[in-house]
Formats: sequence, structure tokens, C-alpha cells
Amino acid sequence: MVCNILKKETGNISLFAFDKDEGWSEHTVPFDALVFIVDRKADIKIDGVSNILEVGDNIIILANVPHALIAVEKFKRVLTMLKSK
Repeated sequence: MVCNILKKETGNISLFAFDKDEGWSEHTVPFDALVFIVDRKADIKIDGVSNILEVGDNIIILANVPHALIAVEKFKRVLTMLKSK
């Protein structure tokens, strides 16, 4: 599930919800992103390094760096993407 909170030319803020074992395979995006965990736990791999994040944790994913995620438990995150002109 995704809920777009704000969508502008300069960036987006979205709330995502994942069930346990759901996720995204490795990919890249052309802009920086901030991930903030608002419920439960996820494993976010950035450039092959696993990062277990829980409620209240956040992490920055730099533009063009490979990353993936898997829900260790059912979880929710806020994703803020900052686009450069």
C-alpha cells in the first residue's frame, strides 16, 4: 500500500506499508531519499550492506546507489525523495 502525502516537482513524501516478507528488489533512483520507519521492522540493504531498522530509525539512501528492502515484520515507512534540478 502506498499513500502519497506530497507530490511536487522538487520531491515526494509517501507512506508505504508492507506485509511480512514483502519488499522491493535491488534498484537505483536518480535522487537522494530519506527513509523513516513508523511501525515495526525492516531490512534495508544499501550497496549490499544490510541495515535492520525499527520504529523511529531513519536512513539516507544516496542517488544512484543500489538498494533493496524486505519486511522483517509487517511495517510502515515514510519515504521522502529530494529531487535536484
